[in-house]
Amino acid sequence: MTRLSNAFAKPHPALVCFLTAGDGETAANLDALVEGGADVIELGMPFTDPMADGPAIQQANIRSLGAGTTTADVLRIAAEFRKRHPKVPLVLMGYANPMIRRGPDWFASAAKDAGVDGVICVDIPPEEDDALGPHLRAHGIAPIRLATPTTDDRRLPAVVDGSQGFLYYVAVAGITGMQQAAIESIEANVSRIKKATDIPVAVGFGVRTPQQAAEIARVADGVVVGSALVDLVAEHGTAAPTKLRELTSALSQAMRTAR
Repeated sequence: MTRLSNAFAKPHPALVCFLTAGDGETAANLDALVEGGADVIELGMPFTDPMADGPAIQQANIRSLGAGTTTADVLRIAAEFRKRHPKVPLVLMGYANPMIRRGPDWFASAAKDAGVDGVICVDIPPEEDDALGPHLRAHGIAPIRLATPTTDDRRLPAVVDGSQGFLYYVAVAGITGMQQAAIESIEANVSRIKKATDIPVAVGFGVRTPQQAAEIARVADGVVVGSALVDLVAEHGTAAPTKLRELTSALSQAMRTAR
């Protein structure tokens, strides 16, 4: 069993919490998520053109890059997190350029050394898996793929083939944090995806409240929350850990009692 498989084997759906590395007091903020009940941590790698992200995460990227955050800093943050939390899965989410500019094997090796469990690369499609996927797998890191409402039955096999850890179902055709899909649509698509793969399916994009998380937890293996947490970092600065812990705890409790 891996850290990721253990997280999704719990008797409740997994809560996946996202923050951008280098935005605010990242170490304290990540610790607050774990203390609040996050089952998986998703750490965003800041990038100048985060095309899948809405205003909240775009601004977090700008703040992080403005503070001078580099890929080396992200890996250091990951390694320090791993020392503090040896059992909590850590996933890096980002875009191809920072991941492959020094070579995909360098990145995969460095991520492995930092204790990273999985990688979501938004802009490398399944058809271009060779650009990064084999290198991640060779180092025991799960390449986590994205499926969307427009991923039809013809394309779905290519998406799930080679995907590990969990499949990230993007509930809306758009950018992060802006709207939420109807639960009926989410349930139908999760059911369709699960017929094509045995790996867990986590649902994200637009999940902001415990009530929304609980609704999705009834039909999915995990729920991803990002923009709502990033907003707290922007609003509260050094006081963000308390607010992050409170929201994460509320999300976790709602999900644990959803079924």
